[in-house]
Order: sequence, then C-alpha cells, then structure tokens
Amino acid sequence: MQKLPFILLFFGLYLTAPAQNPHGADFNTNCAACHSSSGWEISAEHWQNIELAKPKVSEKTGLPLPTDTSLFHHNKTGFLLEGQHASTDCRSCHETLVFAEAKSECISCHTDLHQMTLGDDCARCHSSENWLVDNITELHQDNGFPLLGGHAGATCTDCHLAETRLRFDRIGNDCINCHLDDFHATTNPDHTAAGFSTNCVECHDISKTGWNTEVVDHSFFPLTKGHEVNDCAACHIAGDYTNTTTDCFACHQPDFEAAENPNHLAADFPTDCAGCHTTDVGWTPADFAQHDGQYFPIYSGAHEGTWNECLDCHTDASDYSLFTCTTCHENPETDDAHNEVSSYSYENTACFACHPTGTADGSSFDHDATNFPLTGGHIGLECLACHADGYAGTPTDCAACHTVNYQQTVNPNHEELNLSTDCASCHTTEPDWTPAAFANHDDFYQLNGAHTAIANDCAQCHNGDYNNTPNTCVGCHAANYNLTVDPPHASLQFPTDCESCHTESEWSPSTFDHNSFYPLNGAHANIADDCAQCHINGNYTTTPNTCYGCHADNYNATTNPDHQAAGFPTTCENCHSETDWTGGSFDHNTVYPLTGAHQAIENECELCHVNGNYTSTPNTCAGCHTTDYEQSANPDH
Repeated sequence: MQKLPFILLFFGLYLTAPAQNPHGADFNTNCAACHSSSGWEISAEHWQNIELAKPKVSEKTGLPLPTDTSLFHHNKTGFLLEGQHASTDCRSCHETLVFAEAKSECISCHTDLHQMTLGDDCARCHSSENWLVDNITELHQDNGFPLLGGHAGATCTDCHLAETRLRFDRIGNDCINCHLDDFHATTNPDHTAAGFSTNCVECHDISKTGWNTEVVDHSFFPLTKGHEVNDCAACHIAGDYTNTTTDCFACHQPDFEAAENPNHLAADFPTDCAGCHTTDVGWTPADFAQHDGQYFPIYSGAHEGTWNECLDCHTDASDYSLFTCTTCHENPETDDAHNEVSSYSYENTACFACHPTGTADGSSFDHDATNFPLTGGHIGLECLACHADGYAGTPTDCAACHTVNYQQTVNPNHEELNLSTDCASCHTTEPDWTPAAFANHDDFYQLNGAHTAIANDCAQCHNGDYNNTPNTCVGCHAANYNLTVDPPHASLQFPTDCESCHTESEWSPSTFDHNSFYPLNGAHANIADDCAQCHINGNYTTTPNTCYGCHADNYNATTNPDHQAAGFPTTCENCHSETDWTGGSFDHNTVYPLTGAHQAIENECELCHVNGNYTSTPNTCAGCHTTDYEQSANPDH
C-alpha cells in the first residue's frame, strides 16, 4: 500500500508525457527505446548493441538472441547512418530536439558549392564516406559524354570554365560547343571557307588524342579502287571542299580527251564515264553494255566473244558511226549464202539492215512493216538510194532526201518563195511531183467571197511572186481605189482600209455608217458628202469629235461677246445647237437669277460684265452698286 501513491504518480506522468515531449507532439516512440532509468544521456554502446544488421548472441549459451524491436534505431527512419554520418554527433543534423524538422536531403545540411549546376542530389557523385569523387569517368558516361581520347586527360576546369573551380555549368555534348575556335582556326583544310559540317565526329575520332583522322565519312562519294587516295587535294583543288563536283568528267576531262583507243573525242563518246568504266585503276576493265540495246548485240547473241576490241568492227577510230561486217563475213561464202535473196548487196550497211540483231534468220525484211511504206515513186528504188549513209537513223521526212529537188524547182521557185520543206503538204509520192495541191492556202490567206472564184487561178494574185504577195486589200486593189470617182476615193483621201466599207464579195453596195462614229445632225448634215471639210488632209483616224476640236477658230473669232476674253467654256453645246451659231441660249438663272430691274438689261451683258469679265463678276448687290450706295443722299446711306 505504501507503493500505491508512487505508482499512481508514475501513471499520471505517463499520461501527460506526450504533451511534454521535447521531440514534438507527433513523436510517439517510447522513451525507453533510447533512454534508460540511469539518465537521459544515450551512450554510444547503446547504438552499437542494437545494430540491426549484426545478430546478437548469448554470452552464456552461444545461441542467437531475438532482436529487441522496441529499441529505436536510426536505420528504421529510412536514413541509414553510414560513413561519416555514423560518427557524426546527432546535434550536427538535429539542431533541435524535434527530430522531424531535420530533412533527409543532402542539400538541407550541406552547402551546395556547385551552385546548383549539378542538381541537388549530392549522392549522384558523392558518398557518405567523403567528398572525393573517384568515378568521374562513369558519371560522364552516364551523362552521355564519355571521356575518351584527349578528353580522358583533361581536367574538369579545362572544359567547365567558371570563376569558381567548383561550378560546372552545362556546356552541351556537341564538340563545337568547346571547339568552335579550333574549327575557325583550322586552315588545312580551311573548315570555315569550305563549309565543313560543325559536327566534328563526322570526320574526327573522339577516342583519339589528336585531330588527325582517317575516318572521314566519304559515303556521299565512296572512295573505292582508283579513288582510294589519301591526298584530298588531288580532287579538292585549291582547298575547295564544298563545290567539288561528283561528275566524273569534271575531274577526268584530260583523260577523256587523251584517250586514243578508242579516240573518245573523235567517236563523240558521252562524257558519262561511269557508263563504261568502273573506278578500277587504269580505266580497265571497261565495257559498253548499252551497245546491245542501242546499236547491235556484241555482249550477247551470235557475236558474243567473237571480238577483242572495238577496232575489230570499227576500223575507223575517228568515226564510230562506221562499222564493217565484211571483215569477218568474207566472200564467196557470204554471196553463196544469199543466192536466193532479192536485192542482196554485199555491203556493210546492207548487212545490218537485214540482220539488225546479228542473227542469220533476219534476212527477210518487209519495208511496208516499218513506219515508211514504199509507195509511188519509192517503189523499185535501190536501197542505197535512200540508205547511202546506213540504215539506222535514216530520216523519213521528204526534205532529207529531196532537198536538191526542192532547191532546183523554179515553177514556182520554192527557195525564193520560202515554201515549206514539208513536201507532203502539197505533193504525193507519185513520180514527177504531179499532181500538186496547196490545200493549206487558208493558213496564209483565207479565200472568201470573190476570191474563191479565182482560187485555182494563182497568177491572178501572185503573178509568179509567191513570196511577197500582199495580204491587204489595197495591196492588190490600189488601181480600183485610184479609179473610183463616186465618190473619188483618192481626192477625198479615203482610208485604204477597203474592208471598212466593202465586203469580199463585191464592191457595191458599200456601207459606211458615219453615225456609228459621229452622228451628222444640223449643219453637219449639209456637208455629209464633203468629207474633207472635217477630215483635213485626209485624216480619218484622229479627226476630233468635240465641237471645239473643229471650231476653235470660230470660238476665237467671236467678239459679241468675246468668248476668248470672257473666258467662256469651250463646250459650245452649252449655248449653241448643231444647226446655227445664232440663237444661242444661255440660262443665266443657273448662275445668277435675273429678276426685277436686272430683267430689263438681260441682253446688255457688258453692264454687269465690265470689260468682258465673265469669270469674276461679283454676285452681291454691293459688288456692283457701291457707287449708288455712296451717292444716296435721301437718306444719306
């Protein structure tokens, strides 16, 4: 019973303990987890004995003891006390007894000497053992920029420049971010002038220590065989790395021009070297594979393997359009093989005409199956009459064979008349060029009306001159114009544009509707037949169509009133009609109404328009009657 008050006191203290907890109201851990009855101090031995990772063994039995989970251990908080933290005084981190106020982020205790250039996760680089960083290479690897080659020996501050050696601003992973000055300073080759890419790794190996390189990515123009050279200047002349062409001929023009077997220039070979050559040294082997499709099968068919070089068939090295068949296909064997072939000719181009693929079964040739059937005068001609220069590419247009006929024709003279060289537009293939027609006359000049009646009488218009025949009416009908007397066109200086009044069918009746240009009314009707009155000097194109345009002299000579001095408008129709100058009307009321005493002097214009002044005459009473105002005496105004 004597212990009961003590027990009650302890129980009361226990109930009130949370409110007095110096570690904060939310810290509900049993005090005995850290403290003992001997005092509030926690000995270091306490922490050593409750290491969670270290099993405890009974000193007496040697058997493992169960872990006392009621005891507090820092590892339970999620922040293991490792490295330097294991020996750090609690108060270094827990500045107050409210443990929850201490943050677990490194940055909350440790000043960021890197000034946030590396983020706030110190553990990315540092451990709790010390601040030294011994895995910079791995860190750079993880950051996407491995320290290889020359970078492996560089110090951090070689690249990360700052006023403090501990700030590491991000500079990007592209080479040019650090090496722009090197790029601009390079002169062999001049990277800037050559327009080189600023992506250094395209040419340089980041795993090596110098700028020298043999790994230029030349895949845009593979350097194979003969091009496999280490002297860039051999192709990139004058250090030009931007405009170097990939065209073979641009570099190898001298080789092309110097080639003799065969002579490329004389043979007019294409300058597309790759058409025959590879990049093998010495330009060999070479082949002209398109020869089979474009000209004659030599890499396939009967002639495959029967020749060694071009000159076997093209014996004239200066002209590869020429070839020989008879060098190999000799007589009398060839003649004997063609005994029953009509029109056979032992001639190279004839061979090719019948054997275009080089096979023996090509001896039957039907000209009518081509795009040039043989008709009229072409039937029965010798092949060489048209195919004198070979069979391939023989033109089918008439002038190609008949230019001499065209030039020698005198009736009409085709050359002088500049007639079309398309013979088929007038001629057929009938012998002697007749009959002939000129069905496309309307393409030059349409034959309508009276002209259709003389369509076949060419001389009526051409008089043998088919080149300079005029195509205007007056060009042919000037005599008709000059002889016309009703009305006399020449003396009246009518325009020579006949179709403005006449049709092509006949001269009369003719039509000229003057009213469609300028109506002839009043006095103008009286001179309707006297064209020269208005059309001075035969001018029918710029004759004026305003009154003043013709009657300026009348305007200037008028004195009552003097139109010119009075500054009257030149729009005559404002006052006059087309019938007569007299009886002109001027509605004064539209300018100044004449009433009262003014009505009595409406015909005496000069009383108000003093000195013929019609432009600045006043329109107020005092403007005219100032003298009357000043002389009034009864009363004295």
